[in-house]
Amino acid sequence: MNDMILLKQGEIVLKGQNRRTFEARLIRNVKNRLKPFGDFRIYAVQSTVYVEPQGDCDMDGALEAAKTIFGIASISRAAACEKDRDAICEMAIKYLGPAIKSAASFKVESKRSDKSFPMTSIQLSQYVGGLLAEAFPETPVNVREPDFTVNLEVRDYAAYVHGPVIEGAGGMPVGANGKVVSLLSGGIDSPVSTYMIAKRGVSVIPVHFFSFPYTSEQAKQKVIDLAGILTDWCGPLRVEVVPFTHIQEEIRRCCPEEYFTVIMRRFMMRIAARIAADNGCKALVTGENLGQVASQTLEAMAVTEECAGLPVLRPVIALDKKEIVELARRIGTFETSILPYEDCCTVFTPRHPRTRPRLDEVREAEANMDVDGLVNEAVLGTERVEA
Repeated sequence: MNDMILLKQGEIVLKGQNRRTFEARLIRNVKNRLKPFGDFRIYAVQSTVYVEPQGDCDMDGALEAAKTIFGIASISRAAACEKDRDAICEMAIKYLGPAIKSAASFKVESKRSDKSFPMTSIQLSQYVGGLLAEAFPETPVNVREPDFTVNLEVRDYAAYVHGPVIEGAGGMPVGANGKVVSLLSGGIDSPVSTYMIAKRGVSVIPVHFFSFPYTSEQAKQKVIDLAGILTDWCGPLRVEVVPFTHIQEEIRRCCPEEYFTVIMRRFMMRIAARIAADNGCKALVTGENLGQVASQTLEAMAVTEECAGLPVLRPVIALDKKEIVELARRIGTFETSILPYEDCCTVFTPRHPRTRPRLDEVREAEANMDVDGLVNEAVLGTERVEA
């Protein structure tokens, strides 16, 4: 039996002259993601990526992995056969028979992209549905609310039979829209924002700020683990772990307490921008959420990003906490994010942070520090860890 996987493309089909570039990136990502599961022939025709096993392959593993590949709208595990109505019916009985037999009811749906096929979609559905009803008399036909749907597709090179369609990850192929630096903490929000920006076809370099001994090695490992979970969605990730202790101690020594957090985040922006420039990244990404904490007011975010020199993207800015948590659970980061290890953002937290800081006052406070020297020291001390 010609068991295979059909991956229907998503937004790529809306692209114009550069569609082939996006499609080539998607095929490359599919090949990389499915490589651990065997040798597959992977190619694209008619807005569909075909995944054909060459020899013994882990089809169940490949199907699960395909669910996390951005750029795919839907997934079907299918069997191919000749473009002949009786061959299609025979394949439906052979391939989907056990599922039909165990279902409470079924129906047949057909799509005919090959218009030279002598039957219309409705005619094919009726013909195959009638023969399936005879083959499985214990399973009634229900065209309105079936328990199981037999899907038939007549395409250029063959006909395909498959069961229910599985929802894909959607979005755009990772790497199709450039690179960004994502500020990755150990909390709930930043892993979700990293996932969301990757879904728009962006390759991500995570940057984590580490303040040992105020934050523990377990806190650092927690972030590496989060990045490891995100690799299923984002592809391979290398975490840039930035030593941040000296900067925070200097902020505490030189600056008014009410400005600790906003000045800390300005240093993060400067360092992230340096790392972005070194890696050809075009933007910074944060997990900031409007109004969630004192440093995430409109005024505070404006002061924070003023020194970045790059666009600052905030994918979760308009989500409420429930929506962010639901996404974290769905992508698998939530349980790791809530492990009780503090990150550097909780170190030296001011008792009364300024929620509406003024840029001139912040610059005046920073004037007491060797900003460039501290940034250079942190960048030079950055550790690179493969997730």
